[in-house]
Amino acid sequence: MVDIANESHRSTTTKLPERAARHQAATPDTTFSVTGGTATATRYLLAGIRIALGWVFLWAFLDKLFGLGRSTPAANAWLEGGSPTAGFLGKAATGPFSGMYHAIAGNAFVDMLFMTALLGIGVALLLGIGMRIAAASGALLTVLMWTAVLPPATNPFMDDHLVYAAVLVLLALLGAGTTWGLGRRWAATPLVRRNTWLT
Repeated sequence: MVDIANESHRSTTTKLPERAARHQAATPDTTFSVTGGTATATRYLLAGIRIALGWVFLWAFLDKLFGLGRSTPAANAWLEGGSPTAGFLGKAATGPFSGMYHAIAGNAFVDMLFMTALLGIGVALLLGIGMRIAAASGALLTVLMWTAVLPPATNPFMDDHLVYAAVLVLLALLGAGTTWGLGRRWAATPLVRRNTWLT
């Protein structure tokens, strides 16, 4: 994992013979490095993206649980007996996997799994804990949602689900849970020190 807050990049230079050095133009180091004010700005930007994505997942959970009227009417709330997967998987799924998605739409186990994933990913991202698990499960969930609407309506293959998946992985790789989050405290707990996959 690359933690931009603590990563130090060293540039190495090879000493050229004096004669060759006079005739060779200096070339800038093109290695990716983030230092100083750029590192600070990057950390805060990544934390903001992490929190925004966490809210996207948590809001989807709350809207489907209570039927807050944004994408889920109150009558279709999960607490009112509605199914969080019946609408999307049962009606909106298209493409080569639509038969499979139609078959599992409204299944109680699938509903519970989907809602648990939304809640867990949302809370983990908001708190900055369990970033590896949140990134892996969030990427898997969004890629599965992408497969449910193939081909995308506005592009031959690319849509926001794939972008979300890539951003989630990037957030975990760059240690985005440590700024405006509990990532450092979480990583210092005995449980996580024994099981580093929980970071």
